[in-house]
Amino acid sequence: MANMAQAIRMALHYAEENLGVTDIFGEDVGAPLGGVFTCTQGLKTTWNSPLDERGIIGAAMGIAMGGGRPVAEIQFCDYVYNTIDLLKLAGNTCWSSNGDWNLPMVVRTPVGSGIRGSIYHSHSFDATMTHIAGWKVVMPSTPLDAYGLLISACKEQNPVMFLEPKALLRVKGEERIPGEPDDDRALSKAIDAPLGDRSQWKPAWPEGLEAFAIPIGKGKLVREGSQLTVVSYGRTLPLCARAAALLADEGISVEVIDLRSLWPYDWEMIKASVQKTGRVLFVNEDTEVTNFGEHLVRRTVEELFYSLLAPPRLLAGKFIPGIGLADTLEMASVPQQNDITDALRSLAGEQP
Repeated sequence: MANMAQAIRMALHYAEENLGVTDIFGEDVGAPLGGVFTCTQGLKTTWNSPLDERGIIGAAMGIAMGGGRPVAEIQFCDYVYNTIDLLKLAGNTCWSSNGDWNLPMVVRTPVGSGIRGSIYHSHSFDATMTHIAGWKVVMPSTPLDAYGLLISACKEQNPVMFLEPKALLRVKGEERIPGEPDDDRALSKAIDAPLGDRSQWKPAWPEGLEAFAIPIGKGKLVREGSQLTVVSYGRTLPLCARAAALLADEGISVEVIDLRSLWPYDWEMIKASVQKTGRVLFVNEDTEVTNFGEHLVRRTVEELFYSLLAPPRLLAGKFIPGIGLADTLEMASVPQQNDITDALRSLAGEQP
């Protein structure tokens, strides 16, 4: 099975060949590196930008306004914060022009903890990004979802922010991407650039790749349950799924929802699940104050109050300026497996 980095690379290859993507660019995105996480190796429309995040976003906006279809990369989301005003301009372009100007651009950026990146390479961006209207925002937790969501993003006529959980970029999937070869080693040999001299290397892309698209705004029911619901995305989603499996041995039935899209999001899936279970925990790793999960808690209380058997809960990152380098500091800063298991166990025991 492909890992997430390979899935993103194959989706971008399909998009530049079939969906009109004209420019894939950013810092170290082109040859020889092909991205710090190797997501853009071997693609034909890649080029390297200066170390200038504002220039990257501004260039993407200009290319899109000029009739192109760019996919820009901000190397780590920690450095996208100095582009907020430009992101707001990109988000309001279609609206403020009364639909006269579309902006078909995708911005990819790795997010979150999990690689011991310390204070400059471990931030999350989902809370901030969901505050900026006019963008669609997605964050996959599996390679297949990464492929399908990126295909959909590259078809959109207005901006999409594609958040890549860096802790999962090297994790292989459990579902094969349509057209992916059965042999993992063959896939790696075909599309992973070799170490050392790459000047003569060219990828051998799988011929059967398809336009497998996951609709933006559609969540995924990962595990059915009856006693409580957990809603998550990105790095914390697999932790939630493992917590649910562990708690099943204790007789606690947890329903697991992968939101996948943060805007628009699948409220109908959340609503149906909470009406069934009566309890819900929202989990992500962004800081807990003005967290996207707080919005979901508020909406749950306002619209589903009489279905609740316990107050909805949020488990998120600590409200601190950054994440420390030491393992103990990183693990104490954002939700881990035991934190999620304990929170679910506690919520399951609450009675009205």
